[in-house]
Amino acid sequence: MDCSNGLGIRKALVAGMIRFGLVGVVFSSITVLGAESLQPEQIGQEVLDDPLPTWFVAKNTMGPAYVFDSKTGDMQGLISLTPYTPSIVRHTERREIYGAEIHYERLYNGKREDILSIIDHETLAPIGEVDIPNKIASLAFPQYIGLMSDEEHVTIFNMTPAASVTVVNVVQRKFVGEIATPGCALTMPVENRSFLMLCGDGALQLVRLSDGGTEKDRHRSDAFFSVEEDPVFDQPIRTGPSSWQLISFEGKIFDVSVEGTEIVVTEPWSVITEADKGWRVGGGQLMAINTHLDLLFVIVHEGGKDTHETPGKEVWVFNKDSKRRIAKMKMEKAVRSIMVTQSTSEPYLIASRASEPIVDVYDVLTTKLRHSIPAGQTVNVLLPY
Repeated sequence: MDCSNGLGIRKALVAGMIRFGLVGVVFSSITVLGAESLQPEQIGQEVLDDPLPTWFVAKNTMGPAYVFDSKTGDMQGLISLTPYTPSIVRHTERREIYGAEIHYERLYNGKREDILSIIDHETLAPIGEVDIPNKIASLAFPQYIGLMSDEEHVTIFNMTPAASVTVVNVVQRKFVGEIATPGCALTMPVENRSFLMLCGDGALQLVRLSDGGTEKDRHRSDAFFSVEEDPVFDQPIRTGPSSWQLISFEGKIFDVSVEGTEIVVTEPWSVITEADKGWRVGGGQLMAINTHLDLLFVIVHEGGKDTHETPGKEVWVFNKDSKRRIAKMKMEKAVRSIMVTQSTSEPYLIASRASEPIVDVYDVLTTKLRHSIPAGQTVNVLLPY
């Protein structure tokens, strides 16, 4: 036998052991020794601390939502969601998170089942669910789900393509009903158990709920923008308990508020002036606001008409009171969505790159990049935690 290499030696040893019946003895010894040396793994569960104002949620295109600390760049946890979850909302005092999810029997096809998931804040594990109509609008938009001011009802926007809103009582863990809202989209919570919707005729609609969560009444504003000439983005930002801000494709800002049953829309002002010719607003979540500092942030790019979905390499900063631009922040790479923390001393702008699974964190006061955080997949929704 040629034993000039290692393989030959091993063959010879095995053949000899088989001949003398020693294989079982040796293997048994190895097995026993292995069993004695191995220790059982202790399985535990991490629990989140109380959230800090610097924490934020980055939901990626494949479903999961990551909780990060913008100050340190560290990941705090992961919320398991399906790819068809538009967004989530969080109840601070009840320490619960609510996410409208679509489940398919074979992941992407087969029998469909829509639910409102109820997730524990400390463990980020599901603790309940409510069956709802299989109608959830599955695109990633923050305002496709809203927590009402009574903190008892959650509203979910549906599109089949008919528009409607599902109402769930999250305290009683039950489906309340569905409200038909033809021609109107989004769910923007305001005070008095009500929500605003953006309508296809250029108006806003206010829907008020009863104590039980059914529709009490609805009211409409006059049309305040032209759907054909200068539509508004369906990415509003909340500026107060009963106020929101909208931006048009041409960069006009509309401040909206609710007073009783009246919808008040201010005269618009523009973030794009004559001196800014060639620049356009665009992206996904293209606006963010620090309400304590009255700072408005808007993604911009150089482009022509109908480039409203184009990501931008600059974020312009405006003083909301004076309506003047006070800074231009250069982005590391083109960004699609932004949000800002609400600190007055250390505010951070969080920006998701358009074509990379990276979230960048910028120091607002210095406009400098602080961290670049890997996020697994391209992030399409940014939320405060």
